Amino acid sequence: MFYVAYQRIYAKEGNMTKGSDGQTIDNMSLKRIEKLIDMLKDETYQPQPSKRVYIPKKNGKKRPLGVPTFNDKLIQEVVRMVLEAIYEGSFEYTSHGFRPNRSCHTALTHIQKEFNGAKWFVEGDIKGFFDNINHDVLINILLERIADERFIRLIRKFMKAGYIEDPIEAAILH
Repeated sequence: MFYVAYQRIYAKEGNMTKGSDGQTIDNMSLKRIEKLIDMLKDETYQPQPSKRVYIPKKNGKKRPLGVPTFNDKLIQEVVRMVLEAIYEGSFEYTSHGFRPNRSCHTALTHIQKEFNGAKWFVEGDIKGFFDNINHDVLINILLERIADERFIRLIRKFMKAGYIEDPIEAAILH
C-alpha cells in the first residue's frame, strides 16, 4: 500500500514542492518507508507541522494551503486510500469534491445534463472551512465505521500537527 501511495505522489507534478522539512520526494527510499511503517506500528510516528503557503484566488485574495513533509504526505496518502475504500461507496452520485475520477468539471457536466431550466448559478466559498472542522465530530463519524483505535489515533495526530507560517509571507498578507 505504501508503494502505491508513493507512486501516486510521485506521479503528480505539484508534489515536488519542498515540505516543511525542506525535503522533496527524491529523498524517499525503501529503507525510509520501512522505518515509517515501523514507527506507525509502534505508534511513535509524530506528524510534523505543515508549511503554510498561499495560493492566489480568482478574486485576487490568497488561499492558505498546508504543505506537509514528505513522510507525512506519504502517510496521509495511505490514510486517504484506506478512508476511500471504507467510504467511497456511501457517497451520493451528485457529490464530486475530493473523489476519484470526479472534479469541478464533472460537477459542471452533471449540472448541464440535470438542470436544463436553470437560468443562474451561485458560486460560494466557505472561508476557512477546513480550518474550522470540529475534530471531535469528525472522529465520532469515523468511529461509526472504523474500530481500529490506532488508525483513529493517527488521524487525531495529523489533525493536531498544525502548521508553520512563513513570517515574511505572513507579514506581507497582514
